[in-house]
Amino acid sequence: MQDNAPHSQTHDTVIKGARVVTSGAVTACEIGIVAGRIVTLGSGLYGREVIDATGLIAMPGGIDSHIHISQPSGPGVEMADDFASATRSAACGGNTTVMPFCLATEGQTLRDAVAAYMAKAEGQCLTDVSFHLIVTKADPVTLGQDLPALIAEGMTSFKVFMTYQGMRLTDAEILQVMDVAREQGALTLVHAENEDAIEFLRDKAERTGQTSPVNHARTRPVPVEREATHRATTLAEVAGVPVMIVHVSNGAALEEIQRARARGVRVLAETCPQYITLTADDLDRAGFEGAKWVCSPPPRDTAEQAAIWTGLTSGAFDVFSSDHCPFRFDDSHGKDVPGARKSFRNIPNGIPGVETRLPILFSEGVTKGRISLQTFAALTATNHARIYGLEHKGSIAIGMDADIVLWDPSMTRTITQDILHHGADYTPWEGFEVTGWPVRTILRGQTVMQDGEPVGQPKGHHVARAKPEVAA
Repeated sequence: MQDNAPHSQTHDTVIKGARVVTSGAVTACEIGIVAGRIVTLGSGLYGREVIDATGLIAMPGGIDSHIHISQPSGPGVEMADDFASATRSAACGGNTTVMPFCLATEGQTLRDAVAAYMAKAEGQCLTDVSFHLIVTKADPVTLGQDLPALIAEGMTSFKVFMTYQGMRLTDAEILQVMDVAREQGALTLVHAENEDAIEFLRDKAERTGQTSPVNHARTRPVPVEREATHRATTLAEVAGVPVMIVHVSNGAALEEIQRARARGVRVLAETCPQYITLTADDLDRAGFEGAKWVCSPPPRDTAEQAAIWTGLTSGAFDVFSSDHCPFRFDDSHGKDVPGARKSFRNIPNGIPGVETRLPILFSEGVTKGRISLQTFAALTATNHARIYGLEHKGSIAIGMDADIVLWDPSMTRTITQDILHHGADYTPWEGFEVTGWPVRTILRGQTVMQDGEPVGQPKGHHVARAKPEVAA
């Protein structure tokens, strides 16, 4: 516990009575906030506003470093969340910062795409935001001008795809992008699935009439992710850069990551709620219903869930994100886009999850005794801030942004669509019961969610980030 201010100091806000999860311990102390920053951790503090958090747990505000908002999604397809609805949902789920991906449209430069994305976010956000970039071209303007300029402006991470026609890069192009990351001190994220293998399996499935949603999972089996993960880590080894493998869904891919680490490659790993709670059987439902669970990589089976849990409890995973990618189900601009019922290959990939990420991990992890409160804080906030250069976020400590979420560890709720705040018209976790729920979210000292509902006006802003330590 730290206490570097006189108890007679008047704070803007004091949080009393909570168990506080700091980077060093779980302790009973009061949190003093002035001008949006944590200035005191102590006892007997004075505040103009006093929040009685007796019986609650004070955690660092959640940082979801993998979400998709208002992103171009193909002809006729519209993402279900804009910045207003996505950040509202995020705040209600205990998050104070989200990190969406900026994607340029055809013919648009990356810098122009960022300017347009900033305009969409301006004045709309209930949480803070910080952009990743998506790199789909390895041309001289992107590599020689846009990426260096945007990294200098604080967008110090970018994602490349090994799958999806029109988005994936070749190995040679990935190496060129990684070389820019090395020169500029940025971090490369990789969506690791082998597109050629997937296309081979999709064509074969369609020829034999296997076109229902479950065939999305069957044509993206574990080997296509395992091979691409091996290739991505090998490319990072060749380029001499760190790499983040996002949304790891199975034990074989995690083993490739651990082998690369044993060779000295700096590999970070992310997983998501769908890989500890859902299975491919969720896609195997009558009619078109299984489209609700179509995402990439797909959920696997209970054996792979166990392998992901082993990674979470052993420290093999660095971060736990949602990969929130929302589409409306009952909508011809969403999951039911023309052609989707004819073949699974036309179903937009992605599921909503920014609001349910933290409650699911708290319930399945902390409540069930798999992980500690401190591991939960690291996986959901502290590690995200450290890895991605969010210097004043992710921890309850002196000098940090007062981004705090108060948890009721004994509150049991059943996840249903009608209690959520996203723009989608369904949740993949309908009927899923959790114990442990965020009851108050505080962004830079201001309450933005209380008792399950958003409060106040949008005050979130874009946060420029430092260069990641791992890329130094």
